[in-house]
Amino acid sequence: MNETLQLWEWREKIANLYYEIRSNPDAAAAWRLWCDTRSTMFRDHPQSPIEPADRTTFEGPTMFPYDPSLRLTVQLAPVTSEQITVATGTDGDLSMHAFARTSGLEARLGGELTLYWIEGYGGGVFLPFADATSGTETYGGGRYLLDTIKGADLGVVSPDSTLVLDFNFSYFPSCAYSYRYVCPLAPSDNRLKGAVRAGERLPVLK
Repeated sequence: MNETLQLWEWREKIANLYYEIRSNPDAAAAWRLWCDTRSTMFRDHPQSPIEPADRTTFEGPTMFPYDPSLRLTVQLAPVTSEQITVATGTDGDLSMHAFARTSGLEARLGGELTLYWIEGYGGGVFLPFADATSGTETYGGGRYLLDTIKGADLGVVSPDSTLVLDFNFSYFPSCAYSYRYVCPLAPSDNRLKGAVRAGERLPVLK
């Protein structure tokens, strides 16, 4: 199977995984499925961001324990902004613009987050963030919670403009694993003062 077909299969597996997550009323069980599936894909799939020589010994992404208190419901308020362009290496420039700002995270996490719309054909929602763990307990460049172009979609906004953000599904961008990738990182508006000890973390040294 050539690389394009491998990537297509990877994207399909991710999209199917997030469909199962959205369909499962048991968030903790859905999270366990997410962890197990990603571990298998990172270890076995040709499109894994893990370097091929390291895959046989890779045990899977390291995770904080599931914390139901970090599954939060927020209100979304529309915002307008100028287009932002981010260089992503050989993939070219990525253009996006802010379209909504959360309300409901400040008391718990010390700030609010901006949701971005990635422009271009089809488009998609992108939610990167950094927090007080970034650079110590988690990847210094921040983590992603939503990237719907690549299938990481936890669900749509309800009719009353509320959205559930489950930070237990936060994950590292591919550039955290390999120099082969150049990833857009969290803008300054999306740096939380609080510590989000949920989702993917750096391995704990033994």
